[in-house]
Amino acid sequence: MADQTFNDDPQHEPTATSTWSRLLAGNRRFAQGKMTHAWQDRETRESLIDSQRPDAAVLSCSDSRVPPEIIFDAGLGDMFTVRTAGQIIDDSVLASLEYAVDKLHVSLLVILGHQHCGAIQAADQQLGVLASRVRHGDDSSETAQSLASVIDDIEAMGDAQAAQDAQDQLEESLENLLPEAQSPIVRSVGPSVLQAYEAQLRDHADIERVHIAHTIEELVDRSQPIQQALADERLIIVGARYCMDTGLVEVLSF
Repeated sequence: MADQTFNDDPQHEPTATSTWSRLLAGNRRFAQGKMTHAWQDRETRESLIDSQRPDAAVLSCSDSRVPPEIIFDAGLGDMFTVRTAGQIIDDSVLASLEYAVDKLHVSLLVILGHQHCGAIQAADQQLGVLASRVRHGDDSSETAQSLASVIDDIEAMGDAQAAQDAQDQLEESLENLLPEAQSPIVRSVGPSVLQAYEAQLRDHADIERVHIAHTIEELVDRSQPIQQALADERLIIVGARYCMDTGLVEVLSF
């Protein structure tokens, strides 16, 4: 939340850079166990009854271990938060973030992924089931190989050209099958996992980073109001990943 002294003076509204710097400072306090818990008192609560002026919007995962207000040591009115499993985007998410940008005039939008994301793991597992079905006709999730194992089997083929053709065919088949997946999480997160594998990235940390970048790309592609805010330099989008091991937020793009 902006300094309350300046709330009614547009000349003193915080910039996206200063807001992000303040959030990162709060995250460092959190990681060090030195939280200040600012803006969480009765006076602040009462000052926000009739209106809100958050500086930032955050789209993050619903994971109970990743509450943005806590990991950034933020308070009431500081950030407009939208949370879905795997920070996936649907129409309600778009409408919420567009409201934050156009009506609340936030200048910073943070796309926050995290370490050990269950949505990533679920999508990776389901891709393995689909890949086994494509390669071996096996519909059983119990006997299906992981996606990495299926790709390893293809790469182990003696003929390099045949292996490349088989992998290209597998990736094309998976791209066609993903939109038909029963789980909306798999439909939304699966393309990020597949994109990471196509770039020869298999570590889940790297897949999580790819998914954050893919989420930003999807958000901008689907939202004309956000496109316009970026073009008018009224908004900056940040990609970030929360590391549970350290408590720190890794900045991916700014």
